[in-house]
Amino acid sequence: MPNGQNVKSEDIRLTDGHERARNFLSDGEMDGLLEASKKGRHGVRDYVLLLMMFRHGLRVSEAVRMRRQDLNLKRARVWIRRLKNGLSVEHPIAGDELRAIKRYLHTRHDALPWLFVSERGQPMTRQSVNYLIGAAARRAGLGALHPHLLRHSCGFFLANQGYDLRLIQDYLGHRDPKHTVHYTRVAGVRFEGMWEK
Repeated sequence: MPNGQNVKSEDIRLTDGHERARNFLSDGEMDGLLEASKKGRHGVRDYVLLLMMFRHGLRVSEAVRMRRQDLNLKRARVWIRRLKNGLSVEHPIAGDELRAIKRYLHTRHDALPWLFVSERGQPMTRQSVNYLIGAAARRAGLGALHPHLLRHSCGFFLANQGYDLRLIQDYLGHRDPKHTVHYTRVAGVRFEGMWEK
């Protein structure tokens, strides 16, 4: 090999990000995952957790750190505390999501501060969220999924709705647009109508 490089390292260096496998769920796949989450042992909680991770583009660590005080149910708002030096922001809560959150909170008979708790009364862990997403994915026939796929699915959903880069950047808490541009660059909505006359 020239310059002492092997083919594998050269391939990795030359591979463009667009050549990666699709790393988001379609609308139908997301609906299937959410429905499957309801069938678990703690389906009411699990559904709200996955719905919020998708709707708000939450990382697992951001989801398990959420507290009840982050919710303003009267105004239908949630404070999203971003990690990784991201920009924290307030998001609206849609009607169906608000109803699901209220239904979940109605099942709680504790005064614990965390929004998502385990059956032992502790905040959920990253591992428990990984497990329940994996279990829901298997029930939905989606194979192995990693939790960050829900954050990517949020970004791609917003891009396919036609929202601009800056709005998606702010919504996901990215400080640098280079982290957001992937969603808008590969969104199928950009190419619609190209062959219509």
